[in-house]
Amino acid sequence: MTSPFVKHLHSLRRHGLRRSRGLTRRALLQGAAASALAIPAFGLLRPEARAASGLAERIIFFYFPDGVPGPSQDGEASLWHASGSESSFTLGEALKGLEPWRDRCLFFNGLSLGATDTGSHPGGAKKLLTATDYGNNESIDQHLSRTVGADAWWRHLSLGVMAKADNASGDKLISYVGPGSPLSPEDNPSTAFGLLFGDGGSSTDDGGEPDATALRRASVLDANLEDLEELRAQLDGAERAKLDLHVEAVREVEQRVLGTSGGGGGTGSCEVPALSDSFTSEELYDPARFPDLLKTQIDLMVLSMACGLTRVGTLQCSHHTSELLMSRFPGTEMYDPSYDMRSHQASHYGSKHDWDKREFKAFVQQRQYWVDQFAYLLERLDAMPEGDGTMLDNSLVVLCTEVCDGNTHLHDNMPFVVAGGGGGAINNGRLLQYGYERHGKLFVSLARAMGEDLWSFGDSASGDLYGVLR
Repeated sequence: MTSPFVKHLHSLRRHGLRRSRGLTRRALLQGAAASALAIPAFGLLRPEARAASGLAERIIFFYFPDGVPGPSQDGEASLWHASGSESSFTLGEALKGLEPWRDRCLFFNGLSLGATDTGSHPGGAKKLLTATDYGNNESIDQHLSRTVGADAWWRHLSLGVMAKADNASGDKLISYVGPGSPLSPEDNPSTAFGLLFGDGGSSTDDGGEPDATALRRASVLDANLEDLEELRAQLDGAERAKLDLHVEAVREVEQRVLGTSGGGGGTGSCEVPALSDSFTSEELYDPARFPDLLKTQIDLMVLSMACGLTRVGTLQCSHHTSELLMSRFPGTEMYDPSYDMRSHQASHYGSKHDWDKREFKAFVQQRQYWVDQFAYLLERLDAMPEGDGTMLDNSLVVLCTEVCDGNTHLHDNMPFVVAGGGGGAINNGRLLQYGYERHGKLFVSLARAMGEDLWSFGDSASGDLYGVLR
């Protein structure tokens, strides 16, 4: 099956694209879909048009497992939640990695998953994105993929990093296509890259699917150099520079995923050696490779959205009650080859915040690691020009986990963070504090920021969450 990326290029070439008049990266890559529907491609589908209307262009949900160091059983203050006033606040110790991004984030105190089916990891995972008990609803990411994301090549992109480790059961997944129907994410970057960007057009002699090794060696850019060069020749200087930047990003991720080297330019050739994937089947679930896998999946998520292939994405890191050996992450503060420390093991640190206890120290370091990876996602989005700003300015990026404190398992005061400008729809840079509000109202606000006329979601009362939208 030919990928959406390649279809875009082929369609644009067939339809004789002429010199650009304000052609944007998204318009360029969405031209194929628009031309197929006989609508004016280079205007209606631009992210700038939505941003100018104060609407978000895209949304990404970033999940990490096993909660945060919230209020302890002994009553000690949370090391996650921000404290202070709406405009003057201090981030918790575990959130310090977002200090450079605080003016582009919303922080929350007082959001709850609800009082039913509470006090457990599975119950929280089922409610997290569905806003209903027992996962008895489609999740908000799937809902948005059907509505505001319906015009994209991929309505929803679900990527995982060891999300299916240890034969994870359905209650450990967070995205639901319908009541009681969780969706399994794609843990393999090579598979995801091939589906999104690979040509896939060369079938075997018997009409079957192409050989997996051949697909791994195939470079989508090299296979479409003629189309790229023709498009490049028809763009002005500024738009040509945008295309080159985009192609360079595709090349970078392609080389990492396919295990290739060389090339280096948007228009140069790439000699692909006879190498296997960068991540073998064993490495996909080797904790020592987790940091590299996560960065690659983040890059793929950003790249797919920069290409206009999807507007809704979910990135699931491991799963609740995670057996992930984070002490084997090389180059991190957690690294300790002499002692195996699992995520879930660390989350049960005891009744108090005791820095002398190995589990508690590891748990805080693990949460800081997740925050740093979320910050990396923001950095990647912010590095991609879009309109008068960057992709982050037009995005909504949600950080979430299935319980509040990892030791108490409570579903109150949930540690949500929302980053990005949402095309101007989000009133960020603030701490929003509530006595008690259901998190489904936050999802209503995010949906409305994307242009959907939604007034209730899940079991929450109708209405959006006060203070989120401008």
